[in-house]
Amino acid sequence: MNKAELSQVLAEKLNVSKREAEEMLNTFTDVVTAELKKGGEVVLTGFGAFSAKKRAGRVGVNPQNPSQKIQIPAVTVPKFKAGKALKDALKA
Repeated sequence: MNKAELSQVLAEKLNVSKREAEEMLNTFTDVVTAELKKGGEVVLTGFGAFSAKKRAGRVGVNPQNPSQKIQIPAVTVPKFKAGKALKDALKA
C-alpha cells in the first residue's frame, strides 16, 4: 500500500474527502519527523514507537577497491519498535 492508497482508505473510513485525508497523513508525517529531529519519541500505544537512534561511525571497505578502507561517519537513523497489539495481530 502506498501513500495515495492509504489516503483513499482513510478518506473512506473517516468519511472525509481524499484531500483532507492526504492533509492528515502529511501532517502526521511532519509531526513525527519534527519530533524525531528534536531527539524525541512518538509512541502510539498498542501500535508502536518511533524514535531516532545514533549509529556510531565505523571503518568500512570500499566495494570498488576492497583493499581500501573508508571512514563511515556517525549518523542518526529512524527506528520503529512495534507494540504488543500490532505484534499479536500479526501472529494471528
